[in-house]
Amino acid sequence: MKYQWLAAPIAAGVLAFGVTACGSSDNGSTSGTGGGNLSGAVAVDGSSTVFPFAQAAAEGLQGQNPDVKVTVGESGTGGGFEKFCAGETDISNASRPIDAEKEVPTCEKNGVQYAEVLVANDGIAIVTNKDLAIACLSTDQLKALWNSKSTVKDYAELGKQPDGTAVPAGKVSLYGPGTDSGTFDFFTDKINGEKGDTRKDYQPSEDDNILVQGVSGDKTGLGYFGFSYYESNADKLNLVAVDGGSGCVKPSVATIQDGSYKPLSRPLFMYVNTKSLAEKPQVKGFIDYVAANSADIAKIAKIVPLTDAQLQTSKDELAKAEGA
Repeated sequence: MKYQWLAAPIAAGVLAFGVTACGSSDNGSTSGTGGGNLSGAVAVDGSSTVFPFAQAAAEGLQGQNPDVKVTVGESGTGGGFEKFCAGETDISNASRPIDAEKEVPTCEKNGVQYAEVLVANDGIAIVTNKDLAIACLSTDQLKALWNSKSTVKDYAELGKQPDGTAVPAGKVSLYGPGTDSGTFDFFTDKINGEKGDTRKDYQPSEDDNILVQGVSGDKTGLGYFGFSYYESNADKLNLVAVDGGSGCVKPSVATIQDGSYKPLSRPLFMYVNTKSLAEKPQVKGFIDYVAANSADIAKIAKIVPLTDAQLQTSKDELAKAEGA
């Protein structure tokens, strides 16, 4: 997918760099110069949810600096961290924070230092095929449908929707992220009560576009993925509201930003190798471009932008990091 290049100048960071020291990293040569004359490679991988944002940022930076080559992969948050902590990438896109028990020790072992950059917001959208007219499901119903012990074979077994109408009948046919996905981790934690807990008889993919195709082409298909992918395919899908205890709420920019779309609203991150940041001008140029243009990039990528309060918090955290 191509995005309109952003013409705003590269500016110093607005977003927070929560620097985490995990020993010293190696590798990473310096190339290029600043001020529109950057050159060299920037390797980015990770979350499929953050992918449209990162790709739009990459095309914007390359529009100003044609000698920069930014490669953006989407192997999932977990897959991205595997590469990042092995020193294979400069930046890792993530739809959840880095795992303190598994991923942080790997970075430490391999001597990778990193900075956490809050870039945008997201909500996990619950969607169905247009022919499966489910209006709203409670978090309890979602758990009954998706948890590892679920025996639900027909959606009608979920009973009544929160408004009192029956859940439409239809053979259960589910689509969702694979186990390397941060969306998978977040959803299973928030809905099923344990990260990784899920029924196995669903169609998994780390590529949200494949999930969109699956649900839209299956008359009884139901799935979940990042809200931006619903927005880009709203004409093909039915958006299901979620009742997290305070009534049925659909994800939107407003409900994701104010947290009323609960419990499926979340922040999105980029993790930056601090050695790359210090030694590769093109990496600094990329993250500075993101920092200076985050709202515009989010708009182009159909990602929910940061709130003013989040931006202010980021500025405060950046000031602390600079004063450390």
